[in-house]
Amino acid sequence: MKYILLFFAMLASTASFAQINLPSFFSDNMVLQRNAEVNFWGWGNRGGQVLIIPSWSKDSIKVKATGYARFDAKLKTPEAGGPYEITVISGRNRRTIKNILIGEVWLCSGQSNMQWSSYNKLQEMIDELPNANNPKIRLLQVSNIASASPQDNIYDSWKECTSETANGFSAIGYFIAKQLSRELNVPVGIINSSWGGTPAEFWTPAKYIEKDQELLNNAKVHKPSTGKPHEYATLWNAMIHPLAGYNIAGAFWYQGETNVGTYSGYNKLFSTMIKSWREAWKSDFPFYYVQIAPYDYKSPANEQKGAFLREQQAKTLNVSKTAMAVITDLVPDVKNIHPTRKKEVAQRLANIALTEVYGKNATDYKSPVYKNHKIEGNKIIIDFDYLEGKLQVKGKEITDLFIADDSKNFVPASYKIDKNKLIVFSKDVKKPVAVRFGFTDISMPNLFNDKGLPVSPFRTDSW
Repeated sequence: MKYILLFFAMLASTASFAQINLPSFFSDNMVLQRNAEVNFWGWGNRGGQVLIIPSWSKDSIKVKATGYARFDAKLKTPEAGGPYEITVISGRNRRTIKNILIGEVWLCSGQSNMQWSSYNKLQEMIDELPNANNPKIRLLQVSNIASASPQDNIYDSWKECTSETANGFSAIGYFIAKQLSRELNVPVGIINSSWGGTPAEFWTPAKYIEKDQELLNNAKVHKPSTGKPHEYATLWNAMIHPLAGYNIAGAFWYQGETNVGTYSGYNKLFSTMIKSWREAWKSDFPFYYVQIAPYDYKSPANEQKGAFLREQQAKTLNVSKTAMAVITDLVPDVKNIHPTRKKEVAQRLANIALTEVYGKNATDYKSPVYKNHKIEGNKIIIDFDYLEGKLQVKGKEITDLFIADDSKNFVPASYKIDKNKLIVFSKDVKKPVAVRFGFTDISMPNLFNDKGLPVSPFRTDSW
């Protein structure tokens, strides 16, 4: 009897050593990036051989697990298509992942405006749900979990897009996926890893925060609150770090409202966060983001914190392969920090990706952003980046346009439009020094490019 028990104990031990564990997001229904060498990893028998068999290929991949039981492989993916399977064999154990599509994978992240969904009574998404059954779209919803240290896994798996699975999923993420899949005619996987009310420090690795005193000081401003973490890096650790290496086409980001109190350091923080993600992925992937919407932050008149934060976001365009969607015209109510027109926000982000990543032939697909200015007599002439066509005003006069001399007293300005230049002046200002446009928390100015995209708010001074 003793030997029989020992025999079964040895069998159990062998089985446990030969078991295969994969990250939860290597699951049925997942999407892998097309035409790529995608990273594929997991845990098996320590030092043992792991065989990986993708059904789209005649070739299998053999790798060895390390002494820590982790194995890493690269799988060459074909053009878009599917469904496929991947079988993983370690010892006598076998795992098969089914219903895999090959297509485009994008990561969505940020705070509540990215997270906003039908659960928040968002009518656009509620109306969409009956039509949301689309097997070419796959959704990965990352649970809101924080951690004091970097994690290797999450608790979530891919779902095929249906009326049920789209319910509660990021509206912006869903509408981006729908547009990309329709226009590219390929499967699209969207990862939503966002959490309402969270500052960018939470999404940035600790080592980058701790080596910069300004970032560290600003990170310590955020105090404990019910329902969310309050320490920097904790969401990076639990909601982004586990995904690092899972091949993506790029990232979409909508966040900033929670950082208005420390706006002066946001460009540095945001740029650092983008670079840290790219380093973790070992990929210079595109990063497209939304400039925060007009909202009444109750700022003092001389310190419009929302305007200053938007300015910092515009400065982040100096980071390579970034682009910004401006949404000053998509706000029904400046007392609601969650604007309800999410479908148009998604469309602006998707159009940027379609043009810059996928080669769609388009002009003026991004909002004009202040480039420089020159003073000629009693006029200030403004030039813009991302503007090929003409400027246009929707209304009788440009709203929220001001000019000042060296007294720093801004007065309403007159203007002329010369194709893609804005000429600003006032009969009351003989020697102008500075122009401000839409530079308040709640401004919804009416200057656009000829494709209907709003000009980003700006100021020419640094007062």
